[in-house]
Amino acid sequence: MLLTKLRALWNPDQYQGWGRTRQYFEGWYFKVVSRDERHAMAFIPGISMGTESHSFIQVMDGKACKATYHRFAAADFVPSAKHFDVMVGHNQFNGQEIRLRLPDISGTLRFQNTTPWPKMLGAPGIMGWYSFVPFMECNHGIVSLDHQLEGVLQLGGKEVDFTGGRGYIEKDWGQSFPRAYVWMQSNHFETEGKTSLMASVAHIPWLGSYFIGFISGFWLDGRLIKFATYTGAKKHLELSDQHLTLVLRQSGKELRILAQQAPGTALVSPLSGEMTGKIQESLQASLQVELLDKGVRVFEGTGRNAGLEVAGAVEVLTG
Repeated sequence: MLLTKLRALWNPDQYQGWGRTRQYFEGWYFKVVSRDERHAMAFIPGISMGTESHSFIQVMDGKACKATYHRFAAADFVPSAKHFDVMVGHNQFNGQEIRLRLPDISGTLRFQNTTPWPKMLGAPGIMGWYSFVPFMECNHGIVSLDHQLEGVLQLGGKEVDFTGGRGYIEKDWGQSFPRAYVWMQSNHFETEGKTSLMASVAHIPWLGSYFIGFISGFWLDGRLIKFATYTGAKKHLELSDQHLTLVLRQSGKELRILAQQAPGTALVSPLSGEMTGKIQESLQASLQVELLDKGVRVFEGTGRNAGLEVAGAVEVLTG
């Protein structure tokens, strides 16, 4: 068990919950958008450990603003101990493909040219050295910032070809989602090649108090530009009913994001390991993004089909 835990620690994509039996959740988030962008969906497999432990697959249709929650027995959740591969019933999820056998949804989607978050000494994933802190309320990981899709899904009796579309994979694990957070993501920009942005600001409990932490990864021209609490970056966040403005600064670089909110979908979220919370997520938001380097604009563009969540008492995050 110790070797399995150590292997997982250095590979955040993998299942992290070895030895856990209560007040724990773990879930992966597979976002898929068809080539014509008429279909934007998220498939969220996971495990919930609490008074009613069970596994699940949550399906979000971002265009129709609908979601379904497929509940399975806890024993139906079978993770690999050696690499990222998870079975939930007859459904399979890993970094190369997903195979779905759900009511009204079936088929296989394969992922090509995935873009994993780079590993560094002392920083196995997006959380940097916080990856080694054992009491974090919620941990975050990026499996692939961007990749191409290949395959067909049967959706309610209709065949939908996702070949040529784009995908994104991340995950969360721990006890609960933060009591307040914002999260945004898009890899649909007008630029040629891979461009992908993910950013989040959250209330993080810490040794009897809390701090406002943030992480962002901007994949541009084959390199990852990071802004995070642990890198010494600074943030400024403003919120209104329809917009969110986030500015991140570090080492002469400045990332400006203006997020336009859009109709969302109600999703189930974890509270102390139980899937009893509720959040709203949109897959129809847009992100106006500008990157400056020493005052010179090096990127400007708008991300489409953006995921956007604004959850909890977000006023604590502003400033």
